[in-house]
Amino acid sequence: MTGLPAEAPPSEPGQVLTGRLDLRAVRLADAGALHRILGDPRNAGYIPGGALESPADTLGWIERFRAGWDLGGLGYWTVRLRAAGAVIGVGGADRRAEFWNLLYFLGRDHWGNGYASELAAAARDAARARDPGLPLVAWIHEGNAASQAVARRLGLRDYGRLEAGHWEGEPMHCWADCEPGTWPGRGRLRPARPPGGAALP
Repeated sequence: MTGLPAEAPPSEPGQVLTGRLDLRAVRLADAGALHRILGDPRNAGYIPGGALESPADTLGWIERFRAGWDLGGLGYWTVRLRAAGAVIGVGGADRRAEFWNLLYFLGRDHWGNGYASELAAAARDAARARDPGLPLVAWIHEGNAASQAVARRLGLRDYGRLEAGHWEGEPMHCWADCEPGTWPGRGRLRPARPPGGAALP
């Protein structure tokens, strides 16, 4: 029980309220709170490149993805608990040329409470409301069983390891709500070659 009504109206553009979460467009003022999450190695074991090294890196990350709100009308949210107002992560749906890129990244202290599924469902609904013709995609490390479970609950399927060269050689799989071969502009997404094969472009 949050003590806040689920139907409480949002207080700013782009804000979404779920039963337990307050989702607001990422902004530069969130850099300090988000760096404590994005910069913590405990949270980034399955993220190519690992945790962000400095507050400046987190600020740059926010600047990069803040633009999604201006270009696509939707992007990543800073995730807060409605009951306490504490920042616990970041996530949402960022528009790419061929798909909505789904992200759910929470601080380790808040894993196992269903928050990632709640966040992912809100992102799916927002993306479909904005442009239902674009697929919803989550890139998930093949060893990240918890993240795979969230994607599965959302109705996504594992279509294998695509764009492997883009992920610094990490085994990231494409989980999506439709077959990648049916996406607009599918040409740049290709299955990874087997280990030991020719270098990926």
